[in-house]
Order: sequence, then structure tokens, then C-alpha cells
Amino acid sequence: MEPTGTRYRCTACGNLTRFDVTSTRRSQAFHHYTVGGDLHIEDELVLSEDIEEVACRWCGTAANVVPIVNP
Repeated sequence: MEPTGTRYRCTACGNLTRFDVTSTRRSQAFHHYTVGGDLHIEDELVLSEDIEEVACRWCGTAANVVPIVNP
């Protein structure tokens, strides 16, 4: 499963590295169970993803988190 490619910045505290991202995903994956019953998820494809909220892990705000736009 690949994470979203969007980077974020908290304008309140300057954080660039730690965020709590709440999202809803719809995916398709191959579930491979071993003989012992352990599950390994392989070949997962994210079909859609809706980012609901991004909150700064350092200061806790979600109101001041903005996506970083790369030129």
C-alpha cells in the first residue's frame, strides 16, 4: 500500500514531518494465508482515497495544516 504523495506543513508550529492523517480508502488486494493461518496481504492497489483530516502531531491542530505545493 503506497501512502499518499502529498506533503504537509503546520503553519502554527512549523512541523514538516509528523501528522495524523484520517482517510477512507477503497482498495483491492490479494490475501494470502499460510498453512499456519497467518495472513499476508500482497499486490494491494488503492482504488480511491479520501483524506478527511490532517492534524499536526506536535501541536494537535488540524486548522493550520496545509499541503506543500512543489513547483
